[in-house]
Amino acid sequence: MLVQEKELSSVEELLELIDDLQRLGISYHFEDEINQMLGCLYEQKYAWGKNNSEGKERDLYTTALAFRLLRQHGFIVPQEIFDCFRNEKGDFVPSLGHDTKGLLQLYEASFLSTPGEKTLDLAREFATNFLQKNPNEKIDESLSILVRHALELPIHWRVQRPNTRWFIEAYERRQDANPLVLELAKLDFNIVQTTHQQELKHVYRWWTQTGIAENLPFARDRMVECYFWTTGVFSHPQYSYPRIKSSKLNALVTVIDDVFDVYATHQELQLFNNAIQRWDVEAIDQLPNYMQICYLALYNFINDMAYDVLKQQGLLIIPHLRKSWADLCRTYLQEAEWHLRGYTPTLEEYMNNAWISISAPVILSHAYFLAANPIEEELVPSLYKYHDLVRYSAIILRLANDLKTSPCYMSESGGSGEEAVEYIRFLIGETWKDMNQEAFVADDCPLPQDFVRIAADLGRMAQYMYQDGDGHGIQNCDIKTRISTLLFHPIL
Repeated sequence: MLVQEKELSSVEELLELIDDLQRLGISYHFEDEINQMLGCLYEQKYAWGKNNSEGKERDLYTTALAFRLLRQHGFIVPQEIFDCFRNEKGDFVPSLGHDTKGLLQLYEASFLSTPGEKTLDLAREFATNFLQKNPNEKIDESLSILVRHALELPIHWRVQRPNTRWFIEAYERRQDANPLVLELAKLDFNIVQTTHQQELKHVYRWWTQTGIAENLPFARDRMVECYFWTTGVFSHPQYSYPRIKSSKLNALVTVIDDVFDVYATHQELQLFNNAIQRWDVEAIDQLPNYMQICYLALYNFINDMAYDVLKQQGLLIIPHLRKSWADLCRTYLQEAEWHLRGYTPTLEEYMNNAWISISAPVILSHAYFLAANPIEEELVPSLYKYHDLVRYSAIILRLANDLKTSPCYMSESGGSGEEAVEYIRFLIGETWKDMNQEAFVADDCPLPQDFVRIAADLGRMAQYMYQDGDGHGIQNCDIKTRISTLLFHPIL
């Protein structure tokens, strides 16, 4: 269907098929074909200089869908492609308000904006205002479901794999659903779910063998949640090894966070941080027993991962892995000392520390070594100087985490909790613009595309996990239902 044009009667059908394959979670089977089709489409119709003359002839739905898919795949499509839908005052034509299908795609496309793209800012505001109202004309239920879902969180901010089942069920209700595509999506979902279950068994065995749960009973025992994060960040099924390793990393981050946050004395934290900064095994003699277990579990994890990389790619990465953990523990200690002193940092002080303490840099630095093949040694220094892509991903993760607990934002602004939440949402949107610039529009990003996608998906997974509260918390029934649906219940 992708390569035989006679199967598709229009550009619109081609774009819809690509969009459906992506949202159904099966586009990874057809990446080469999709990139080839979008490349041809870009050269024929949407390359800069070709859209002005054709703009009046295109409809809003196809234009917006093409813009989103092309930008998402790294094709530089200018925002001026939407100028034909604006009047002499620069406003979007009010008559577009009757085109719910087109407005939905305009809304979705606007989230691929970069800093300074005012047309896309206007597009988002215009489309949101109409979509939030009850349309006068009757629209079918399947479109109504997509509108409500988009207003909760746009496609570009949604992580693929954990949202796959929702879209499969929504797609099945569509009158134009392709039964062949639907059958493939269901079969693929169940096959990938079985892969996830086998990986989860592996990490659970490791977790049991560490003895951390018995010896550190105060720490969160969240192995399933720790694994679930990886299904979004390493969404392609072939990333089995990275998911297993990252699950272990997530578990260790969770435990060490609890050591600093809820249990250890200040003196113990200083000793633990010193041991991490020095990476001296003999320093653990000064630590209490529970910290010795935690320290050695981390030490063994780093050495084990480094051994695999050395064996497979001939590169010694121990110093790099140690640096990321040392940076993390340093920021944990800073937050503990602020708490001990009863000090509320300024928003700038808080964010300078918090984008590292949220653990995104340690996750992404490990992710590069887990997913890159071959590892480009010359890129490693930029990664560990925390490339902007890492920083933006980390900021989105931190802000998403802070949506329900925002004391710094409230303290500095003097506003209410609701105002603080709105401000955080604004900051998330602005950070996504920076992320889009670096990940999807800039043509000089030195990092490989697989890593770029992983960094963006970490931000998306954060918004998914914290959308309805703390996705890593014990009482979040909604997340537990999502986890169960993705990992344990096949589609019959």
